[in-house]
Amino acid sequence: MDKLIVDWETTRGLLLAHGLRIFIILIASFIAYRVVKFVVRRVEKSVEDDDPNSKSEVEKRAETLGRIVNQVSMVVIILTAGMLIMKEMGFEIGPIIAGAGIAGLAIGFGAQNLVRDLITGFFILFENQFRVGDVVDIAGKGGLVEAINLRTTVLRDLEGNVHIIPNGAIETVTNRTMEWSRIMLDVGVAYKENVDRVMEVLAEIGKTMETDPDFGTKIMEPLAILGVNEFADSAVNIRVMFKTRPLMQWAVGREFRRRIKNRFDEEGIEIPFPHRTIYIGEGVQGTLPHRSEAPASTSGDGAPARDLTDPGPQIQAGDAAEENR
Repeated sequence: MDKLIVDWETTRGLLLAHGLRIFIILIASFIAYRVVKFVVRRVEKSVEDDDPNSKSEVEKRAETLGRIVNQVSMVVIILTAGMLIMKEMGFEIGPIIAGAGIAGLAIGFGAQNLVRDLITGFFILFENQFRVGDVVDIAGKGGLVEAINLRTTVLRDLEGNVHIIPNGAIETVTNRTMEWSRIMLDVGVAYKENVDRVMEVLAEIGKTMETDPDFGTKIMEPLAILGVNEFADSAVNIRVMFKTRPLMQWAVGREFRRRIKNRFDEEGIEIPFPHRTIYIGEGVQGTLPHRSEAPASTSGDGAPARDLTDPGPQIQAGDAAEENR
């Protein structure tokens, strides 16, 4: 009974001596993480512009770096708080730190892919190859960048599928929204149309797009008409292009196509579509399929064996009909 009382007294003494410190460590860790998130959020807010429909290059970079800072700070705070709590509980953290270093070295040799992913992720961020909010093609997948971590990159394609790609697998990056974007179209018209008149109409459509209150802010430069690009099978292709804000090229392209169709209908400009002419030749009457004239052999029962090249009763009936004629 006395032993139990001594144990309880010892436990209570430990709690009084170290419990308050452990509680303070936990509260301080939580506050530190909240402060980091608050500072990151304030930095992101400070670079935001007045356009809610698109993000500037500075906004994308701030959001990407903010995610990485939050993740790294959380890991550092948890590890630091864990070691301080272990020290308060009477554990020697010196050997633990040394052992962790040796274990980390061994894991590094055994997990080369993991190390490669981390190093590649660092250089992606350092070189600003792409940011959260960009549309990219990497490792055979394309989509909107939703997250960039030190080990993986998360893409979401147009169908809503999420692709998680290890950074070490990224060899070539195609960024479709770096600083600005471009929509390029080949407008096909019939060969009978006056291409100079068609280009004038296209220029007029481009000007109406630039003065439009909805689409004018998405266009960075006037419509560029490059001229006749190709003599196709059924159309003369005229190449045009718009320089737009990042991510706006598809919306501008769809609206431009809609206006082209409506205006060409008003102007009577023909948009051709492929035609196919099928020619059916006339055969020579009385011509019959070729039939082998090899002599027939006999089978074992004395009946003539059928020639494998013989076309059969249908051709024989045709022969009889031809003879009757």
